[in-house]
Amino acid sequence: MSRSGPDGATQEPAGAGRRRAGRRRGVSMADVARLAGVSAQTVSRVSTGHPGVVDSTREQVLAAMRQLGYRPNSAARALKYGEFRTIGVILFTLSSTGNSRTLEAIATHAADAGYVITLIPVGAPTQDRLLGAFTRLGELAVDAVIVIMEVHLLDAATVAVPPGVHVVVVDSDAGDRYRVVDTDQADGARQAVHHLLGLGHRTVWHVAGPRESFAAQQRALAWRTTLQEHGRPTPQVHRGDWSAESGYRAGLDLAGDPDCTAVFVANDQMALGVLRALHDRGRSVPRDVSVVGFDDIADAGAFIPPLTTVHQDFAEVGRRCVEAVLRQVRTGVPETGTTLVSTRLVVRESTAPPPGG
Repeated sequence: MSRSGPDGATQEPAGAGRRRAGRRRGVSMADVARLAGVSAQTVSRVSTGHPGVVDSTREQVLAAMRQLGYRPNSAARALKYGEFRTIGVILFTLSSTGNSRTLEAIATHAADAGYVITLIPVGAPTQDRLLGAFTRLGELAVDAVIVIMEVHLLDAATVAVPPGVHVVVVDSDAGDRYRVVDTDQADGARQAVHHLLGLGHRTVWHVAGPRESFAAQQRALAWRTTLQEHGRPTPQVHRGDWSAESGYRAGLDLAGDPDCTAVFVANDQMALGVLRALHDRGRSVPRDVSVVGFDDIADAGAFIPPLTTVHQDFAEVGRRCVEAVLRQVRTGVPETGTTLVSTRLVVRESTAPPPGG
């Protein structure tokens, strides 16, 4: 409470000015160091995620930070160390299984390395929108960017990467310009077709993903090539949009073809629609028609029947993305080329020999 002095001027309670000054100054690294009983250099190492700090000391420093409400100044740290410890992630959609699980893995492994991610959604997959996302990178404090894309829109002639920002691309054919990390789409498709042919099916029908999807293109090409290598006829492709609804529509067409005994579907969601369509048309899986999917989503084993599918290791894709982009940050050397993550076929109850086989 204020009071008047002898000359009528208002006086503040003793210590009020010091308290106000303390609030203005905020908590410094030196304050944390004094409370924790360590050097300011040790506090700096803890705040930047430096590995060379013993666990007990790190916990002691973190406890002091929490008690004092200390938050490291990222801008000052960037000036001192030459990096923001932030990775930008550009992606078109979070609705697909692959994108959401890959993003989750990127965020997890980035955090383990002491980095955070800044998400930059693009929306509709157009060159203009992608260009706008890269332009925004110049306004953000990021050291690197990971592009999760399903179309090859990364046109080097129109997309300008901000100076010093390193790039890794997921699911693309841009390996001649950037480092690409991808699932081995072609080998996964080959495993699916080999499995069905090995069961005795004369040929394999295919429900493909969208035409503009690089992953869909790779899977369809490997399906066709594998059939040709075995001298088998290549049925007409049925195309969907990754959704169960589009798989259902394709499945209705397939159910009406008595020659169709085996189907390779480009993802598990569409495979779910195919299973429902076959059931609705009285075609039993796998007695009449065998079905193989792609992705091995968490619920694939709960389908009726449990779905045989190609397993994608999204966690490994995310880990390798972070590893590759941080390697470029550390060395300052841009990388090109493609890293492929292996797939494996998970055999469940939706595949069997053909009728009479």
